[in-house]
Amino acid sequence: MDTPTSGPGSVVLRDRYRPTELIARGGMSSVYRAHDEFLDRDVAVKIFQAISPEQIEVGKHELTVLASLSHHGLITLLDAGVDQSEPDDPHIFLVMELVESSTLAQRIADGPLSSRDAGYIGYDIAEGLEYVHQRGIVHRDIKPANILLADYSDQTVRPRARLTDFGIAAFEAAQTPNPPGRTVGTAGYLSPEQARGAVLTSATDTYSLGLVLLEALTGCMAFEGDVKTVVGERTRRDPVIPETLNQRWRVLLSGMTAQNPADRPPMRDVILALRRIIVDDFGKHRAEETANTVDESARLDAVRRYNVLDMPPDGAFDRVTALAARIFRVPVAIVSIVDENRIFFASHHGIDLDQIDRNPGLCASVILDDEPWIVTNARTDPRALANPLVAGEFGLQFYAGVPLRTRDGHALGTLCVMDFEPREVTAEELESLEDLAALVMSELEIRLAAVRARDASQSAAPLG
Repeated sequence: MDTPTSGPGSVVLRDRYRPTELIARGGMSSVYRAHDEFLDRDVAVKIFQAISPEQIEVGKHELTVLASLSHHGLITLLDAGVDQSEPDDPHIFLVMELVESSTLAQRIADGPLSSRDAGYIGYDIAEGLEYVHQRGIVHRDIKPANILLADYSDQTVRPRARLTDFGIAAFEAAQTPNPPGRTVGTAGYLSPEQARGAVLTSATDTYSLGLVLLEALTGCMAFEGDVKTVVGERTRRDPVIPETLNQRWRVLLSGMTAQNPADRPPMRDVILALRRIIVDDFGKHRAEETANTVDESARLDAVRRYNVLDMPPDGAFDRVTALAARIFRVPVAIVSIVDENRIFFASHHGIDLDQIDRNPGLCASVILDDEPWIVTNARTDPRALANPLVAGEFGLQFYAGVPLRTRDGHALGTLCVMDFEPREVTAEELESLEDLAALVMSELEIRLAAVRARDASQSAAPLG
C-alpha cells in the first residue's frame, strides 16, 4: 500500500476499508480499489503517502474541498480518516465513489476523439466547473488524467465525464501569489497566469479546459516539453488551433485560450457553446443515418392524404390527449402532425398553441427516428438541451413521444406528453402511450375510409 506497514489487503482502514488493488500513483498519494466491508461494495481510497506537515495539510485541504461539493460531474467523497496502524507514521486517506472508467488521457492515447464525443466530455466537465466556481473554488489542475470517463453499462454511446483530484484546488478569495519560479498545476495545461505565478481566478480553469478539449480533438498536446520550456512558451504564444476543426470549435477554443483571463468566456457561455456543438453534430449524425430510411416525400404525401392539417378542434382527439395527460400525470399532451415546415397540433391539452415551426419541435425528431423518443431530463440530454422549448421561457424538462404510423409505414406525427420537471417513464406507461397513438390512427383510418367511400359513391352516381 506504499506505506511503511505492508502491502494491499493486509491493512483495514478504520476497520472497514480494505485496499485490494493499486489504481493510480501520483507524487504525493496513491489511489486504490478497496472493499467496504460494512456495506459490501467497492470504493476508491486515496492514501497520502508522505508524512511531512505540508503533505498532511494537502490531504486535509482536499478533504475540506471535496466535502463541500456534490455534483454529477464530480467524484463524490464518501468518507475520510487517518490510518494509524503505525502510530508514528499516520496517513490521511479519502474514500470516494469508485467509477469504473478510463481516463481521458488513456482515451486520447488511442487517437483523437470525434467532435461529438469531445463536446459531451467538455459539457460534463464545464458543468462541474461552473458548479465549483459558483462556490468560489478554482480547481487549478484540469488535465486529461484528472477526467474520468465513466462506463455505466447503460447501452448508450455517450461518454460520461467526471472531474477528480482537487488536491491543489483553492478558494479564489484565499489565494496569494506564488514565490518567483514556482508554479501550481501541471506544466502542459498551465494558463499564462499560472505560468507567471499570479493569483488565479476561475478563468484559469477555462484556459486549461480549452487545452484539454483541443488535445482531445487533435490527439496532440498544444504545449510539450520540460516545465521551463512550457512555462516560457505559454506567455509568448497562443495554442495552434487547426483550420480543420469546424468554425464553432475554433471560435470556442480561441476564446477559452485567450492570453488575457478577462477575454475568456464565463463557464456558462462555454456550456452553451458546447450544447450547440453537440446538437449540430447530433443533427448531422441523425441526418446521415436517416437519409436512406425515411422517404420524406412519401411521408408528406401521406400527411396530405389523411387531410388532418388545419382541422378544427376535434373531441375524439381531445379525449385521447386528456387521457394521456392523466396516465402520465403531466400538464401537457399533444397530437401533432409534422408538415414540411411546421408542426400542426390536431389536439393540444394544457397549452394554447395550434402550431409551431418544425425546426424546434421534438416531434420532428421522432419522425426522423421513426421510433419512440423519451427525454427524461431535457436539460442534460444532448438531443434536447439546446432546443428553444428547453432553453427558452417554455422550460420543457420532460418529453415522451411515439409516432402516429399509417398502415403503409409512414409517420404522420406523434402523440406526445410533456412536463416542466424531469421524470422517468415506465414500460407500462410507454405501452399505454403507444396504445393511445394506435387509437388516434384508428380514428384517422376510419375517417379516411369514409372519405374514400363517399368519393366512390359520388363518382358512381348516375348523372342527371
